[in-house]
Amino acid sequence: MGKKGMARFQDKVAVVTGAGRGIGKAIARAFAAEGAKVAVISRSEGSCQGAADEINAEFPSSCVAYALDVADYDAVQAAGKQILADLGGVNILVNNAGVTRDGLLMRMKDSDWDTVLDTNLKGAFNTVKAFQRNLMKAQDPRIINLASVIGLIGNAGQANYAASKAGLIGFTKSVAKELSGRKVCCNAIAPGFITTDMTGELDEKVRESILGNIPLKEFGQTQDIANLTLFLASAEARYITGQVVACDGGMTM
Repeated sequence: MGKKGMARFQDKVAVVTGAGRGIGKAIARAFAAEGAKVAVISRSEGSCQGAADEINAEFPSSCVAYALDVADYDAVQAAGKQILADLGGVNILVNNAGVTRDGLLMRMKDSDWDTVLDTNLKGAFNTVKAFQRNLMKAQDPRIINLASVIGLIGNAGQANYAASKAGLIGFTKSVAKELSGRKVCCNAIAPGFITTDMTGELDEKVRESILGNIPLKEFGQTQDIANLTLFLASAEARYITGQVVACDGGMTM
C-alpha cells in the first residue's frame, strides 16, 4: 500500500469489538494497514491477543489486545477508561461483537434469547456509553455498528439474532440523531453471507439454496466488509450518518 493509503488513519485510534477472528479481525487489520492504532477486543484472551500479535507482525506496534465481554456493563466502562489511558483517546468505534444461539422460537430457551440480545445489542450500548464523551471531542468521530441482513428480513430459527440486529439498526439511527450536534457520524453495515468459520460449516445443499437468493451468486469476503467500514470511518464519509448499508451481493434489494 502506498504512502497515501497508509496515512488515511494516521494518528487515529480505532476500537474494534469481536476482533479475534472473521470480520472483526479483518476490520482491525484494515485499520492497522492504514496507520491507525487499534484496540483489538474479544471475549477470549487467546483470540484477541492472537489476532493482535498476528497484525502486529505485519504492522508493528499497531494493535493492543483487550479481553472483554461486551455484555458486562461495568467491565466495559472500566476497559474503556483503560483504553483511553493507553491509547490517548478514540476516533472510531466499531461494534462488531456478536453471537448466535439459533433455534425455533417454540424451543428457544430464555437464556438463548438473553445471551444474544446482551452481546449483540446491549454490548453496543455499553461501548457507546464508555466512549461517547471522548468521541464527541475527537477529530472525524465515527461509530459503525455491524448489523446483518437478518435484521432487515428476519429468518426462521433466528428470532433472537434478528431482533438483536434490528434493534441495533434502531439504536444506530437514534445515536446518529443524538450525537449529530458534535459531528459524530453513526452508521450501520448489514453484511449478507460472508465467508467465515460459521458459513464454512454449512452443508452443500444449504449453500446452494443461499446462493440462489444472492444476485451476484457468491458469498462475500471479510475484506468486503472491512473496505466498507474504512470508507464509513474516513473523512470522505463526513456527510453520511444514520444509514444502514447492506453489503450482501444484492440479496436484500
